[in-house]
Amino acid sequence: MTVSTAVPPRVLTVAGSDSGGGAGIQADLKTMLALGAHGMSVLTAVTAQNSLGVQGAWELPAEAVRAQYRSVVDDIGVQAVKTGMLSSAALVETVAALLAETGAPVVVDPVGVSKHGDALLAAEALDSVRTKLLPVATVATPNLDEVTQLTGLTVTDEAGMRKAADRILAHGPRWVVVKGGHLPGEAVDLLTDGSEEH
Repeated sequence: MTVSTAVPPRVLTVAGSDSGGGAGIQADLKTMLALGAHGMSVLTAVTAQNSLGVQGAWELPAEAVRAQYRSVVDDIGVQAVKTGMLSSAALVETVAALLAETGAPVVVDPVGVSKHGDALLAAEALDSVRTKLLPVATVATPNLDEVTQLTGLTVTDEAGMRKAADRILAHGPRWVVVKGGHLPGEAVDLLTDGSEEH
């Protein structure tokens, strides 16, 4: 009797570590496992955080991020990549260049602010996110705070989400999910490519 073993999809997360386990690399790997994927990681930063907020963050050097990425991609390979906390222009540009040559679908979560309001992306890195990272994204997934950082728009309703999505799409991702968890009332997310909308 032959036993077939399905090879799980290989998914790479490029993000920061959340010591509390509620976000970052830890949350990504748990989600990948729950969905049947083989999760791999490239660590970009280490944070000290818990349910109260972020008490500290320490960025890894670009060469360490590049070495981790090459180690995984060149040997194991990837079928999809998700980015999270990249914290500085140098890391955004390093990761964007790596993604551009990988050829796998990319989900860009332009992490800018923690759920407690702590800054996780340097202000000077925003232009690099717009011009380097978003153009290599298959899907960008900003929350409303990140939409404001990237576009200058303050979104308070579904019409505002559509306007924000158009501005994000103008930077190059094929799709955008504007996460509406901070809207008043019922949370509504918007998925669009500029013509099709869900």
